[in-house]
Amino acid sequence: MAAAEEPAKRRSGSTRSTGRHPAGESRRRPAKGPAWAMRTAAEQLTELLGRSPESVSALKPTDDGWEADVEVLELERVPDTTSVMATYRVTLDKEGDLVSYERTRRYTRGQIDRRG
Repeated sequence: MAAAEEPAKRRSGSTRSTGRHPAGESRRRPAKGPAWAMRTAAEQLTELLGRSPESVSALKPTDDGWEADVEVLELERVPDTTSVMATYRVTLDKEGDLVSYERTRRYTRGQIDRRG
């Protein structure tokens, strides 16, 4: 019952600074920013591959949406440094729908990237 009463305990005033924005102008972040694009790319790739991504190693906005490089564990081995990883390039449109994906690289987890 206490959890249901929680919203009523909130104060009507806020102690946070609202900044100095003209009346009617909000300072909220865009709903479809970089963090959203990273989550969306990882979630949709998980659905397609059936494997959870380990990280997003690159993200860039494009004229049509977003492009992300997502690192995925493809084959788990012992020791862990010999596990096979893959980088997938994921392209999202402005609404966050996956337009395309391709595997661009395959490597062992312990491999050091010697490029640039």
